[in-house]
Formats: sequence, C-alpha cells, structure tokens
Amino acid sequence: MGDSEEQPQIRTAHLNVSGMTCASCVRRVENAIQKVEGVSSANVNLASEKASIEFDGSDEALDSIKKAIDRAGYSVISEGNGGQAASSEQKDAQSERKGEEYRRSRNDLIFSAAFTLPVVLISMLGMFEWFRAWFPLGEYDTQKILFLLTTPVMAYPARRFYKGFWRLLTRGAADMDSLVAVGTGAAYLYSLLLVLFPHWLGIQPGAEPVYFETAAVIVTLILLGKLLEARAKQRASDAIGKLLELQPDTAHVKRGAEFREVSIDEIAIGDLILIRPGERIPVDGEIVEGDATLDESMLTGESLPVEKSEGDTVSGGTLNSYGSFQFKATRIGKDTALARIIDLVEQAQGSKAPVQRLVDKVAAVFVPAVIVVAVGTFFVWLFAAEASFSAALVNSVAVLIIACPCALGLATPTAIMVGVDVGAKRGILVKNAEALELSKRITTILLDKTGTITEGKPRLQRIGLHADIEEDELLRMAASAEEPSEHPYGRAIVSAARERKLKLSAPADFSYTGGKGITASVDDRKLIIGNEALLSNHGIAINGVPQNEEGETSLYVAVDDKLAGALHVSDTIRETAAEAIAALKELGITPVMVTGDAKATAESIARQIGIEHVEAEVLPEHKTAAVERYRGKNTIVAMAGDGINDAPALTAADVGIAMGSGTDIAIESADIALMKSDPMAIADAIRLSRKTILKIRQNLFWAFIYNVIGIPLAALGMLNPMIAAGAMAFSSVSVVSNSLRLRRFLKHH
Repeated sequence: MGDSEEQPQIRTAHLNVSGMTCASCVRRVENAIQKVEGVSSANVNLASEKASIEFDGSDEALDSIKKAIDRAGYSVISEGNGGQAASSEQKDAQSERKGEEYRRSRNDLIFSAAFTLPVVLISMLGMFEWFRAWFPLGEYDTQKILFLLTTPVMAYPARRFYKGFWRLLTRGAADMDSLVAVGTGAAYLYSLLLVLFPHWLGIQPGAEPVYFETAAVIVTLILLGKLLEARAKQRASDAIGKLLELQPDTAHVKRGAEFREVSIDEIAIGDLILIRPGERIPVDGEIVEGDATLDESMLTGESLPVEKSEGDTVSGGTLNSYGSFQFKATRIGKDTALARIIDLVEQAQGSKAPVQRLVDKVAAVFVPAVIVVAVGTFFVWLFAAEASFSAALVNSVAVLIIACPCALGLATPTAIMVGVDVGAKRGILVKNAEALELSKRITTILLDKTGTITEGKPRLQRIGLHADIEEDELLRMAASAEEPSEHPYGRAIVSAARERKLKLSAPADFSYTGGKGITASVDDRKLIIGNEALLSNHGIAINGVPQNEEGETSLYVAVDDKLAGALHVSDTIRETAAEAIAALKELGITPVMVTGDAKATAESIARQIGIEHVEAEVLPEHKTAAVERYRGKNTIVAMAGDGINDAPALTAADVGIAMGSGTDIAIESADIALMKSDPMAIADAIRLSRKTILKIRQNLFWAFIYNVIGIPLAALGMLNPMIAAGAMAFSSVSVVSNSLRLRRFLKHH
C-alpha cells in the first residue's frame, strides 16, 4: 500500500545574516544551515549578506535554521520578501537599518582617524633628530602618550574585530576579524607591556620601540576599507531595492460608487482601480475603460512608450505617462510580474557559479592556514634567524594582516550581483549563476521561428480556391472552425473574417492535432484545415490549389472530405532578426531555426535573415528530440522559444531562453527569461554572461595572486604591517570596483 502522507512543501527563504566578514564565514554559515533537518540546499552570499535556503516549508524548520546560524556565531536580522510585495514599513525598516550601519561605520572611522593621526605624526616625526631635540618629552614619556592615544582606538572602533574574534573563538572557529584582532592585539599588547611593565621583560623603559602606531593605523585603514567596501557593495546590490521602489504604497480603488485611496495590501483580485497620468500601476490587471501610454522600461528595458487600450494587460510597477484608465486587478501580491522579477533577481543573486566551488575549498582552510603561517613566521625569525622578539612579532603581524579572505569571498558574488542587476535593467532575467557560466560556452542555439524570429502575429495574405465555392464563404467557414483555436495561424484567419465583417457560426466537434491543424463541424459540414500531412492522413490530395509564394504558409481547407481551397498566411520577420543572427555568429554561435512550417517556407525566412541551418516540419513534441540531437554532438546547446509551447525543449537544452512579455513568461522552464521578444536580447544575454564570467575570473585571479604574493613577502619580513593593512583594506574594494565595471554594459549595448 502506498504512502498516503503528503510530501512536505518545499519553501525558499531569504535571510539577512549579520556578522559575516569573509569567505570562511560564508562556508561556516552554509555548513550550519545544511546540517538542519529538512534543508535541501543553502547558498550564502557575502556581498548581499543574505542566505537563500530551500527547506521543507515548516515554521519549525525555519526556526531551527535561525538557531543554527546563531550557534555558528552569526545572527539573522530579518527575512526577505521572497518575491512578495514589500510594505512601506518593510521598505523603510530595510533602508533605516542599512543607513544606521553605514553611519556607525563612518563614525567609527572618524573616531579612529582622530586618534590615529596624532599617533602617526608623533611616531614619524620622532624619527628625526630635530624633532626629538625640540620635543619636551623623552622617549619613554612619548611612548606613554602614544599608549594613551591608541587605547581609545582599540577600545572603541576596534571593538567590532575583537567581539567577532571572541564570538568565533568560543566556537572553535576563526575569520578575517580573527586575523585583524590577533595581529593588532599582539602589536598593542606587546607595546603595552613595554610601556607599563618593562621590568617584566627585563627591558629598560623606553629602550625598545613600541608599535602603537602599527595597531592604530591597521584598525583605521581596515575601517576605511570596510566603509568604501560597504558603499561599493550597496551599489552592486541595489537591484532589488530599486525594484521595490517601483511599487506604489497606495492606489485608487473603487469602493461602492467612488474611488478611494487604499493601501495596496487591501487590493483584491477583481477590484477596479483608477490610474491617472504620472501614477505607477500597483498590481497586474486588464484595462476595462480608457486609453494610456505606459513606460514599461522596468519590465522590458525598452525606453519607448507602449500604447494601451481596453482589453490590454498592464503590469504592476509600470508608469502611466499619459491618459487615464480603469483596470481590473488580475494578479496581486507575490503573483504580480514585479514580484516574480524581484524573486528571480533575489534567487539569482544568491546562487553560486560552479567556479565558486574552488573558492569554497580554499575558504575552508584559509584562516587556520594563515594563523599557522603567522605562528611559524614568528618562531622562525625568533630562533632560526635569531631576530629580536619585536622583529619576529612585526613580521608575524604582517602575515596576519596581509591575508585577505574577504577579497576571495567577494570575488564571485559581487560580479554575479552586478551582472544580474544589469541584466534586469535590460529586461534579461537570469535564473541562476550556473546559467551565466553555461551561457558563456554556448556553441549552438536553436531558435523557434514563431514569436522569436517572427512577430508571432501572422496575417492572411491570399485565398486560393479549388472547388466551386465563394471566397468569403470559404473564409467564413474556416474562421468559424478556427474560433476555439489559440494557434497564431488560426487567430489570423479569424481576424481576417472579422475584418470582412463575416458572420461566424459556432463550431462543433473541434479537435486540434499538434503541428498539423484542426478538424471541426460548421453548419453540419465537416471541415479539415491544416498542412499537407493532415489532409493526406484523411486521404485528401492537394493537387490543383495555387501554390504559396515565398515566405507564406498554406493552410489547406477540405469541406466534407473534398479539397475546397487554401488560405495563405505569412508572419512578419522581426526588424532586428537579421541583426541578431549576425551578432550570434560574431559570438561564434551557430544559429539553427526550428519550425513546424513546410521546408520551403522555413528556408525562405532563414535566407532572409542569414540562417544556414533549418529544422523544418518539426512537431512541438519533437523539438526536444532536435535539442538532444544537437547536444549529442558535444556542443553546448541553447534553445530560445516563447516559453510556453516550447517548455520541454527549453528544459532539455543546456540553457533555455524564454522570450516573452513579462506577465506570461515561463520562468520555471527557462534558465534565462527575456522580458521582451526582441531577438537581439538573446545576443545581449550571452554577451552579458561572458562579461560577467570574465569579471569573476579577473576577481579570483587578483584575489589569489594578492594572497600568494603578499603572504610570503610578509613572512620574509619584506612588508611593513601598516602597508599590509592598507593593501588588505583596498583589495576587497578593488574586487567590488572591478565588478561594478559591468555597469558599462548598459552604456555600450
């Protein structure tokens, strides 16, 4: 007997985690979460300070996850929206929290710099004989002044490093804070002993140099680096914040006989909403009265306004530039296009590229290894090189300070965050980082013809007669039969009949054969409408019907099992199709057109746009086989289609690219979702993926090289700890800044 218990529902949570400073922290938080029962996956992003977790959906599991993060030494600040619309209170709280964190970091830096500057000046000037002759205090008294100036720095601004160090030390772990705390703490405590208790060390007061300026400068430089890093990280992760700002907090909703301003949380499906010029649309819906010109650039990336009238759909977050209208709410909350975009961007920014696996392995041992190297450096200099205690200490401190696991932790996520942000602004929604990495390696792309290469809105061009029947009568009967059809060709026939104001009849026994056509009864007469294969299946020959012209598709019509004529339709090739094909070829990608059209029609369209490879007369269910056939040639295959009928093929491809208009996009079946149907967006998406992966590799290269070169130099005594602190502070900033250069993609494409 089967198990009758319901399977737990998988839920995704986005948790804001505080206290993470480097790649080691990311690894520790992920390990803690993954040990919780019910968790299927966990991705932690240092750049956004967010954990994206898939678990069994229970509140108990979520509580256990939060407790696990706390036990690991970190804390959960808040839970993300997960694609749901944020209230104004949530937006304000998030903004206030980030603002408070920035102000606290800025104040710490100002405080630290105020005390560090005189420490540096006194220490540097003390190296000159003229200053020592002029300065009224002796060497030992000067050291006491340095002690008094440095102590506030160690007690107040540097507290964050020592608190983090102690928090993890009690759990047997270490991170970047640990390196800074041990390095600055060792320099400060050794100097303190020289000043307050020199006799303990058997040293005359003032006889040995102190390193208060080293400790103070290291703290100040790292605080400066963190402040600059925070600003850069905020720029890198502003996509979701800006998307949330697109949603208005209130709307004019019909209540009784009048429209009243209410919170968007009170809008229900079916509500009638009034939109005036200059207002943003709060939820998705359908216009029931009025006309307007909308700015949909937040969805599609296109700056040109879109005309909307009765019956057209509108999306939440878009801006009404001109005109007033009323629309009926059809999607609210997490189901709106804007909420789905936010969810997708958040999901993509929290995902990991396969290249990150190497970083994770390094991060697991990085901090402990650096501490071992620092201890080894101290003893080698002290005993093997017979250096002084202070020289050995300085060199070991330099090793601790130069090491930068933070740069390693930021290298991949910042590039992904900026890449996803840039893509979202251009109407390119990337589902995960793996899709970005795979897109770079695409060698072949299969392009569905209808809706991708062509407009997807064919028109009836000509009618060819075979039997003794009037042209309007043939069109009337065919349109009546096609009335229930959703196929673009069927809609074209119905539109043509309505343009001629023909009176249609209700069809009976309607049946659709995928990729071939339909059968139906109209006015008690049997109609068969479709391609040659469909009529052949019914034993009907098509001889004697005028042939279609180049680029046209012929739909043959049989009445009562006798050929009556043909309806010749054609679809308009998109303006940018030829340009897009040329762009794909420049990228080294082979384009292949896939269509259910007859071979002659397909090849005609392919010739016009520069495609040499055509897969014609392919039924919808056979598109997946076409994808698999090309994948079998050891190539990385992408499939671009409308994301609905092509869903199986999109899933089968290495990279599925769904073309669409935002509200009906098939996000689940595609790896990349385009919010517009412009084929140039396909080339842009691939270019963006290549640029993003290039930035990741550049970041990782510099992060690794920085540590590979810096740590040995410090161990060999060739690096002053203060110089090491400056280099370490700015290494993270440089990685984030390099990622931010991806924003130039918007200007150049």
